Amino acid sequence: MLHGIDLMARQFLAAQPWYDGLPTAEQEALQASIHTFLARKGEVLLPQGERVNGWYAVLSGLVLLESESQGQRRSAFIGMPDGEWFGEGSALKNEPRRYNVVALRDTWLLCLPQERFQHLHATSLGFNQYLAQHLNMRLGQAMTLIETGRMRSPEYRVALHLSRLFWRSTRQLYVTQEELGKLVGLSRQTVNRVLRELATRGIIAMDHGRVLIRCDAALGRYLAGAEDIADTSALPPQPTV
Repeated sequence: MLHGIDLMARQFLAAQPWYDGLPTAEQEALQASIHTFLARKGEVLLPQGERVNGWYAVLSGLVLLESESQGQRRSAFIGMPDGEWFGEGSALKNEPRRYNVVALRDTWLLCLPQERFQHLHATSLGFNQYLAQHLNMRLGQAMTLIETGRMRSPEYRVALHLSRLFWRSTRQLYVTQEELGKLVGLSRQTVNRVLRELATRGIIAMDHGRVLIRCDAALGRYLAGAEDIADTSALPPQPTV
């Protein structure tokens, strides 16, 4: 009998939109092949540069994808909450991983092994349709983050990371100010200030590590209003005359 995280992993896999269209034998092979592993807060679950062993999903927890240069400078670029698959690009290209995957809290990951991923990619129309939609969504996230860059205000950046662009499955976000700061690349104090402003406007509510989005439409209007505000702290100093 299955218990705990193994049962959760099998239920998660069975709930995927491409799963029901697979032959029974393929479903059974997938269920038998998946495995899970745990990382504690702050640990690197999947190191940059290592061989990719499959496609990954966050069963519970929160991870940060970050790149690391030769000078040991780290650059965070996206977070992955519960229910999200990631690493499809590396799995498709069968190349070494280009980023670290770091646990921002205690996190369970599911791994769909590389050989099963490649087999699905070669044989399943439903899987490939899902994968194309997933890659398109990732491209939209990447383009938004690139465009946001360093020239957006802290208000815009925090609000953006609370939007459905990054949290598709829930509007009750169990995320601390420390975690949000790491995702956005801002200090906890700055994140706290922005969250308090959003709460004052009635856009969110905060309670013991939980951020509740009270009105997505209001969050969208706030983003539209903050869109053209430059983050002047990121600009070079102007000469005096």
